[in-house]
Amino acid sequence: MLAPKDEAELSAMVRSADGPLWIEGGGTRGPGRATNGTRLSVAGLSGITLYEPGALTIVAKAGTPLAEVEAALAAENQRLPFEPMDHRALLGTDGMPTIGGVVAANVSGSRRIQAGACRDSLIGVRFVDGRGDALKNGGRVMKNVTGYDLVKLMAGSHGTLGVLSEVSFKVLPRTAVQATLRLTGLDVATGIGALSAALGSPFEVSGAAIDVNGDVLLRIEGFANSVAYRAERLQGVLAPFGPASVETEGGDALWKGLTDAAAFVGTAQDVWRISVKPSDGAAVAARLPDATLQFDWGGGLIWAGVAAGTDLRADLGGISGHATLVRAAPETHAALGTFHPEIAPLAAISAGLRAQFDPRGIFNPGRMG
Repeated sequence: MLAPKDEAELSAMVRSADGPLWIEGGGTRGPGRATNGTRLSVAGLSGITLYEPGALTIVAKAGTPLAEVEAALAAENQRLPFEPMDHRALLGTDGMPTIGGVVAANVSGSRRIQAGACRDSLIGVRFVDGRGDALKNGGRVMKNVTGYDLVKLMAGSHGTLGVLSEVSFKVLPRTAVQATLRLTGLDVATGIGALSAALGSPFEVSGAAIDVNGDVLLRIEGFANSVAYRAERLQGVLAPFGPASVETEGGDALWKGLTDAAAFVGTAQDVWRISVKPSDGAAVAARLPDATLQFDWGGGLIWAGVAAGTDLRADLGGISGHATLVRAAPETHAALGTFHPEIAPLAAISAGLRAQFDPRGIFNPGRMG
């Protein structure tokens, strides 16, 4: 295994590589299909290099444990805006999630509907390309750049364009109080209607989900008086769908469980992550009558637990969106593919980007294929 301690060593190792490299951060999301190369761990590139609470900016090396970043922010009553998911329980992996891994997979949780995805908080990256050159894009403040927007390209590229060495984020203050409104006894279509009504209101919903039991859940956050006022007004918005109770305790654990897909931990099902228009959520549920379903992001993100080996993409044919196979046996990943097949124009663009940044094709070959 290759284990560089700094960016210079990382560049030298990439430059001298004579075959594929399997890029790894904390190893919490598993190797995927890219297991045919020399393992390269960036865990040694660790440490917060700059934190300016007053400027709402933090910079950390890619191998820095996510927990270390979150602890530093919490000490200043701040947080990452996008509520990153922890995959370990769902996938049965160990290790320590790293901030670079969060960026590489664009890991974003329930708060995405309000704060945006990981890539929306990312303001700068440093990485090593397939030639071994260290590149930088963005910086400590939001700004426009010419040419490729490498900050956005690297988020969600799963290590196929370059090896991250450092990342920069804008951060936000933590909220003082939160409350969760709960509606029960609704079918999927009506539940998504309730989510849409709440998200269309002026009451700043920061979480909008339907759990595996069918309960509609809506989160609001802020100062105590504001949360109390908005909760009351939101109950009025939801009145056509039924009475909504208001819960002010246990919200952190509840929404952490939804973000981490905790309802699927320990089951024998394959687990898929489906992205569709919220208005198509009921159609997805109708096509998957035997599935265990959890809806997030107002109905646009669906976690589905299905029987092992199920070709879920075939079952959902004709519904616009994409489905990622998150947890399944290796043979199922090999047969169905982890990531949704790209349409031809997008595949051509992706191939062109990989040829530009990894001309030798050494970074995680096959991971996103």
